[in-house]
Order: sequence, then C-alpha cells, then structure tokens
Amino acid sequence: MVMQRVSLITIGAVHVPTLRAFYKGLGWEETEFSSDDYASFKTAGVMLSIFPIEELAKDAGIDMSLATDTYRGVTFAINVNEPQEVDDTMEEIRKAGGKIVREPSDAFWGGRTAYFADPENNLWEVAWNPSSVFDERGAMISY
Repeated sequence: MVMQRVSLITIGAVHVPTLRAFYKGLGWEETEFSSDDYASFKTAGVMLSIFPIEELAKDAGIDMSLATDTYRGVTFAINVNEPQEVDDTMEEIRKAGGKIVREPSDAFWGGRTAYFADPENNLWEVAWNPSSVFDERGAMISY
C-alpha cells in the first residue's frame, strides 16, 4: 500500500528568482533549505518548492518539448477559514503582482472561490468550503 500523504509540491520554474520574489511578496517565509538555485516554503501541511524547470525535467527524464508556459492541467489551492478571507487573500495576491484569473464569487457547491496565476502561470485557487476542517497547524484534514 502506498502511504496516503502529500508532503512536497515542486513547481518547475522558468525563472526561480521571479517566483521566489512573488511568494515572498505574499508574506511566505523561505526555509533554511533554500539556496540561490532553489526555494522552499513551509505551508500548513505541505512543503512548496521552486526548482529550475530544466533541472526538474532532467531529473524526471521528461522531454522539455512537452512543457508549456500556459495552463499545465494542475491547480494548487489555498483553503481559508471564512468566506471573506477569499476576498482578502485575493487583494493581497493582487498587491503582490499575481494575475487574477477569476474574481471571488460564490460557488455552486456552497463555498466561495477565486483563481490567480503566479508570474509563470501556475494556477492557484483560493477557496472557502463550509465543510472544511483544519487541524491546529492549519492543515486541511477534511473538506
């Protein structure tokens, strides 16, 4: 059986310094593991890393001609505790230079949601789900 755990998400970056500056602009703190070529951030439940896309592709044995600079079919999410936090979070993201893809709105499933893209078009959702439960660290334990 494979352990049911997501521990680390790595974004393959075209330009690590640009993404590093964006996430630091959101107020996220880098870990001591970061270096000039790699950035790592602690979040409530999963580590987020930024690594050069060419090196990531080489490590995975992937042909870079398959990469795209637009939507990659993956969406990351920041889930918040209250509906108003979706709007507040999006304003902070806007100030930090994030590209707003979809303004905050009530969702058909009863929550509130919005989308933004970071400087390399990695898509993020900011969402409030009335059913979500978080642990004492802020990690989502059910939704």
